[in-house]
Amino acid sequence: MTAFLDSVGYTGWVLHALVWLPVLGLGLVLASDEARAKTVAFWWSLGVMVLSLGLWWAFDISEPGFQMVSTTPWIESWGVSYSLGIDGISLFMVMLTTFSTSIAILGSFNYIKKHERAFYSLMLLLEAGVVGVFVATDVFLFYVFFELTLVPMYFIVGVWGGKRRIYAAIKFFLYTAFGSLLMLVGILYLFWRAKNVLGVPTFAYEDFLIIGLTGTEQLWLFIAFALAFSVKVPVFPLHTWLPDAHVEAPTPGSVILAAVLLKMGTYGFIRFLLPLFPDAAAHPTVVSTMLVLGVIGILYTAWVAAVQPDAKKLVAYTSVAHMGFVVLGIFALTVNGLQGGLIVMISHGISTGALFLLLGMMYERRHTREISDFGGLARVAPWLATAFVITALASIGLPGTSGFVGEFLALLGTFETHPIIAIVATLGVIFAAYYMLPMVQKVFFNKLETSENREVADVTGREIAILAPLCALMIWIGWNPTPLLERMEPSVRAVIERVEGGAGLGNAPDVADLLSVLEAGSVDGTPRTEVEPLVDDPPLLEEAD
Repeated sequence: MTAFLDSVGYTGWVLHALVWLPVLGLGLVLASDEARAKTVAFWWSLGVMVLSLGLWWAFDISEPGFQMVSTTPWIESWGVSYSLGIDGISLFMVMLTTFSTSIAILGSFNYIKKHERAFYSLMLLLEAGVVGVFVATDVFLFYVFFELTLVPMYFIVGVWGGKRRIYAAIKFFLYTAFGSLLMLVGILYLFWRAKNVLGVPTFAYEDFLIIGLTGTEQLWLFIAFALAFSVKVPVFPLHTWLPDAHVEAPTPGSVILAAVLLKMGTYGFIRFLLPLFPDAAAHPTVVSTMLVLGVIGILYTAWVAAVQPDAKKLVAYTSVAHMGFVVLGIFALTVNGLQGGLIVMISHGISTGALFLLLGMMYERRHTREISDFGGLARVAPWLATAFVITALASIGLPGTSGFVGEFLALLGTFETHPIIAIVATLGVIFAAYYMLPMVQKVFFNKLETSENREVADVTGREIAILAPLCALMIWIGWNPTPLLERMEPSVRAVIERVEGGAGLGNAPDVADLLSVLEAGSVDGTPRTEVEPLVDDPPLLEEAD
């Protein structure tokens, strides 16, 4: 396979194709009639997904940096480039995006009944934007793609959602747009600093890594970027938009939201917060704050999920809990923790996406999501029950499934540096069983009493084509995570080494000075009229140790 990919120059053009082919598909969908729109969108998205599979073989597992890099000047006077690249962190996010999009489109065939061309066009535009987020190596280009994803998701929820769709769509947009504006301010400041240090305007990610930020700058920039990404994750207490968006969104919208849009936040943590602001990210106060918020998100939303009468809202709250494990893994600042966080991101995208698809299939049959309206479905729809049980077990982290691998590594990595936090977070695994298994019991294994439930049909051929690869991935990753870990480990180690080494320029203030920043507004307690590197100050990490 590698020889074939080399013969067609795969690495030179594939990233561009994965970004722009969905846009071309968008045009084809708009040019087709309403009846054929979903078919065109599915086969086109499937082709994009198949094309992305080549990344598995073309990727060099020994290289920690960006691969398949391509840079073309875009707005030269601003130093903006159309620059793409991929590493072991973004590799799986790209493949998860293309896979989830094709599965979500196939799962929407019986759900979307109006304005089909518009809906499937927006799904393809959303795919292009998300892939662009994960492959952009110019920070301005990253921001463009990051903002682009808001538009199609806003309309998907607002037009094809439930009764409270307008409220949910506006809430989603306002929360994420506010966070994005804070990040834009941070990006512009980094641009100004890079121009002063390097002498040329640039938004290149690699240039931002070498400009040598002071501890004060790192702290404030960390806060700006962290708020933007924390809304997207979402981290407690910025999570309140997510249950509304999930419940009101149509099934394919919920799938994409859970599978890939939330991952843009945690991807931002790994790609920007840790490498760009290593001294701030490793500060004990910052680490403790993020870990505590992650644990609260795990435990609090698990309790809230357990009392939900609506099955879709229950699953929506579980997303916050799962992403809490990702936050733990990232801010454990260990290789095991960061790898665990990435595996949880992948596993959550597969299992929670499958849960939303399964609930959508059940809604198409019974037109209700109330748990109390179901019961005994395993007797009339055994294959539907089988798929749901496998997915639920993967979601709660049963050994042998993908959920276990990620949560175990995330907790292991956290235990290496913060054992008490890890022990408390482990309760989340128990609570996951508490909210998920009773729902499975009530829906599938209680008495079959109502006539409507007796008439529920089992899965169709199309639904088998949707669920089979999802269940297979949950089990395969659970039993053999090594191929994934091998591909992400060099890039993960590079991130951890950068954090451990700080900025490498010895220009951060000491711990006491950094803690006084929020109160005094500057490192030495006096106002600064201009920013200048504190080259004589000791590295923050040495003081923290």
